[in-house]
Amino acid sequence: MRNILVTGGAGFIGSNFVRLVLAQQPDCLIVNVDKLTYAGNLENLEGFLDNPTHVFVKADINDGKIIEQLIDKYKIETIINFAAESHVDRSISEPKVFIETNVTGTLTLLEAARDKKIQKFVQISTDEVYGELGETGKFTEQTPLSPNSPYSASKTSADLLVRAFGHTFGLNYNITRCSNNYGPYQFPEKMIPLMINNALNDKPLPVYGDGLNVRDWIHVEDHCQAIWKVLVEGKPSEIYNIGSSNEKTNLEVVKTILDAVGKPHSLITFVKDRPGHDRRYAIDSSKINSQLGWKAKTNFAQGIKSTIDWYLQNKKWLANVTSGNYQQYYQQMYGNR
Repeated sequence: MRNILVTGGAGFIGSNFVRLVLAQQPDCLIVNVDKLTYAGNLENLEGFLDNPTHVFVKADINDGKIIEQLIDKYKIETIINFAAESHVDRSISEPKVFIETNVTGTLTLLEAARDKKIQKFVQISTDEVYGELGETGKFTEQTPLSPNSPYSASKTSADLLVRAFGHTFGLNYNITRCSNNYGPYQFPEKMIPLMINNALNDKPLPVYGDGLNVRDWIHVEDHCQAIWKVLVEGKPSEIYNIGSSNEKTNLEVVKTILDAVGKPHSLITFVKDRPGHDRRYAIDSSKINSQLGWKAKTNFAQGIKSTIDWYLQNKKWLANVTSGNYQQYYQQMYGNR
């Protein structure tokens, strides 16, 4: 499993995974496919675009012909599917796009994996497929699927397609379901980078409802280490929940960011809650802890500090991705390839 096709590898989690593998597994070849939408850009790949064990291809995962050509050309053994539309708010206003990418795109990849006899398919999913929790308890791999947004419904559909291809066609697969990620290279529509960016620019920090919705936060580097563990050691047809037991209310997170950058809490602005906003998520990671020996290493205090420091040190990246300059950068680097 050393020739790996990574889809969505110019996005937040995907680019961090590619960076990790290239640093720690020099014998791996990564073929990185990304459509380069607003949330995926080449600036996330700075430092390894010219790495001889990394090949970048601008392509849509719905283009089955290109996917099959890449599998043949690079003798791909494994597919890891990060490619997804992932912002819940966008899924409420534009659900069709989420079906096209998250469901139809995953189906296209699965058909290619089946036809080309791929050794392993890893689907990167989310804890949101489980719905919401009450004040106590955690999601386990046996928790019934109960998605509450178009985004989570599309990811649930993709997970079920993966399972069906395993059962019907004998495809070797794993599904990972992770809690909320944060860290470097996250597009600033997501909560933590949005709040950091607004705070740095003395703009209001919009907080939905009463701000007491709870999320279980994991640093993206911990998540990527877990994915590698699943890729190499995961048992066939198994699902693994990935979390780090860092439950925080949205309001706690926002106040932590403001305190870290020396800005007043008066910048917090409570706004109308989004439709169907799940109240609480929490992940039980005991299965991956016991079976694969993985455990998150980064506590939230350490992780949020290093994340804020990264955004402070990479203001040019932040300005470029929010302005769309990365599209010009792509043309300069790759032309129409």
